[in-house]
Amino acid sequence: MLGVLPQESFRSFLKALRRDASRLRAAADRALGPALILQPPTTSQASAASANANLYPGLPGPALRTAVEASLKDVAASEHGFTRFAMYSALSNRLAAHDGMRSRCLSISGSNRLARVLGLKVAKIVDATYPEHTMLALGFDDATFDICVSDQVLEHVEGNPFDAIKESFRVVKAGGFVVHTTCLLNPIHREPGDFWRFTPDALALLCRAAGGEVIEAKSWGNREALALTQAGIRSRKVPIDPGHPLHRIAMATIRTGRSTPG
Repeated sequence: MLGVLPQESFRSFLKALRRDASRLRAAADRALGPALILQPPTTSQASAASANANLYPGLPGPALRTAVEASLKDVAASEHGFTRFAMYSALSNRLAAHDGMRSRCLSISGSNRLARVLGLKVAKIVDATYPEHTMLALGFDDATFDICVSDQVLEHVEGNPFDAIKESFRVVKAGGFVVHTTCLLNPIHREPGDFWRFTPDALALLCRAAGGEVIEAKSWGNREALALTQAGIRSRKVPIDPGHPLHRIAMATIRTGRSTPG
């Protein structure tokens, strides 16, 4: 969602991140002392290590996760995990000006955290929980809410995503806001089903097709972050220090989305 490195080529961008990789590797070397005994990897672990070696040169296998864990010791951390840190940073307090006792926000399938990230501190949050409600049938009258949010829900819609977005617009008043987050490069996670992946262009298309105005449709990510998530640190809290390698990698991305003022 946020964290573009301006005026840098893709090649120099990767070099910068690999300098951070070197810092993580130094932490791994300190943690992997001579007294540490590692069991031989299984076939599946060896395959995963090989994949990580290709994605993160010089830091393959269990050393990658060990490096991250070592670098996080006694470090002040944010409240957000690695894979959502940049997204939540971009959305932080974006709707704070529209918060208030009279504001009503529909939170689809437990998306209350996103509502709070957006700056809704005192607004009335109404949760539309599955299976009583789905994004295809929210069960509320037209124009009931000022805001509607869903956080990593859209990929689980067992039906037409165009209809799902249209339904979320239906329950929001004219001039209100709809915020959806979802994933593109993410493992299959059936909760209860996993059906879709979306690019920023796809999300913008869904919004326009529902009659909405696209304020912002963006993504985040980089090659190093993919390796880190594959190593199993996707839920680790990102350090507050912007100079920490995990913070830098969590925020860094090549611009792929588009923003339309509105």
